[in-house]
Amino acid sequence: MTVRERLHANEHELVEAILFGVVPHGDERGAAEALAELAELADTGEFAVAGCMAQHRRHPDPQTYLGAGKLEELAEAVAQTGARVVIADDQLSPAQGRNIEETVKAIVLDRAELILHIFGIHARTPQARLQVELARLQYQVPRLKRMWTHLERQRGGIAVRGGAGEKQIDVDRSEIRARIAALQRDLEKIEGRKVREVRTRADRFTVALVGYTNAGKSTLMNRLTDAGVLAEDRLFSTLDTRTRPWRLPGGRVVLLSDTVGFIRKLPHQLVASFHATLEEALNADLLFVLVDGSSPHALQQLQVVEEVLEHLGAAHIPRIHVLNKADRISDRSVLTPIRSHGGVSVLVSALTGDGLPGLEAALLDHLASVERDVVLLVPHGSGALRAEVRRLATVLGESFDETGSAMTVRASAAAVQQLIAKGARLGDQGGPSQPD
Repeated sequence: MTVRERLHANEHELVEAILFGVVPHGDERGAAEALAELAELADTGEFAVAGCMAQHRRHPDPQTYLGAGKLEELAEAVAQTGARVVIADDQLSPAQGRNIEETVKAIVLDRAELILHIFGIHARTPQARLQVELARLQYQVPRLKRMWTHLERQRGGIAVRGGAGEKQIDVDRSEIRARIAALQRDLEKIEGRKVREVRTRADRFTVALVGYTNAGKSTLMNRLTDAGVLAEDRLFSTLDTRTRPWRLPGGRVVLLSDTVGFIRKLPHQLVASFHATLEEALNADLLFVLVDGSSPHALQQLQVVEEVLEHLGAAHIPRIHVLNKADRISDRSVLTPIRSHGGVSVLVSALTGDGLPGLEAALLDHLASVERDVVLLVPHGSGALRAEVRRLATVLGESFDETGSAMTVRASAAAVQQLIAKGARLGDQGGPSQPD
C-alpha cells in the first residue's frame, strides 16, 4: 500500500505535512540541518511543509518516539494546521508509528517510507520499479497491522484480534512474501546479467561516480560524456546507472558510470534492492566521490558516502574526491576540512567546466600508478588495430619502420591481452622489432 493509496490524494493536490525529529541535547545546529534536509525530502515527495518540530533528548522514546508533552504539542499543531500527514526524521518501529498515529490523528510516515515514496515517483525503468517495489514490500511486512488498523478506522470499525482486519493481515502477509520471493528471483536474474555485462568490459578502465544525492553527479556525467542524463537540482532525480565512454586527451577512452545518490539514514531495504544497480560502482577500477563543496554539511555528507561504500563492500576501491560546485564557493578555505580527509581531491564546477583539466590530470596520474608501460607492434595496413590501441590505452609515443609501428602505451594487463588477441605483438622498449 503506497503513500498515495493511503492518502487517497488527488494527483494534483499537495498534501500538507508537519515534520518532526529527535536530536541530542544542545545540538541546535544538528536539529536545523536534519529538519532542513527532511523538508527538502518532503518537497521532493510532493508534500507541502506546514511546520517543523524538534525534541532534544538522549534517545527517542521506545513507544512513542517523542516524549509525552512533545507528542501532545505535535497533535495540537496537526489540529491547528489541518495537516493530514506527520513525517519523522528517523525510521519508526511499528509500535512507535501506531502510537503516534493514535495520538495525533494523522497519517504517520517515517524517513524510510518517505524515501521509498520518492524512489517510487522517480522509478522510470522496469528494473528500478522492481527494486522500489521490493524495498517497499520488505518495509511493509512488519507494519501491516498498523496499516490495517488505519483502514478499519476509516471505515468506522475497530480492528480486533480475530476480526476481518486480522484475517486479512494473514492473507496480505502471505501474498507479500510470495511477491517478495518473485521479485528477488527477477532481480537476481538482472544482477546476473549486469555482472556478466560488467565483466565483458574488463579491458576498459571504469570510473564510477558516487556521492551524496544532489552533489552534481549527473551534471558532471553530461559535461564529460555528453550523456544527456537527467540533471535536476532535486534529490534523487535519477535512480538508474548509466555508463558512457569518456574520451581523454590523446584519444584514450575510459568508461564513466553515474550511480544513484546516497543520503543520511538511507533505508537498508533500498541498499539491498538496488545492489544490481550499484554493480557498476562495486566493480569500478576507480571511484570519483562527488562532494557538494558549497554545502555547509559537505564533510558530514562525505562521511555518509564513505559509510555506505563500506556497507556495500566497496571501501577498498581507489578514489578521488571531486569537490563540485566551485562556482558557488566564494571562500575556498571552507574546503580545508574536506581536503584534510585524506586522498587526492580536485575542485571543479560541473556546471561551468572549471577545473575539469585538473580532474583529467588526476585520472591520468592514477592510471600511471596502476597500469604498465609496454610497446605494442602494429603492422602496416592495420588502421583499425591502431585505432583500437588508442581507444584502450594511453599512447605515450610512436615510431615507424618498414614492418609497421611501435606504439609505446600505458594500459591495464587485460587491455594489453585484448590488443594482442586482435593482432598486436609485444615489442621491446627500443622500437619496432628488427627482422631476423
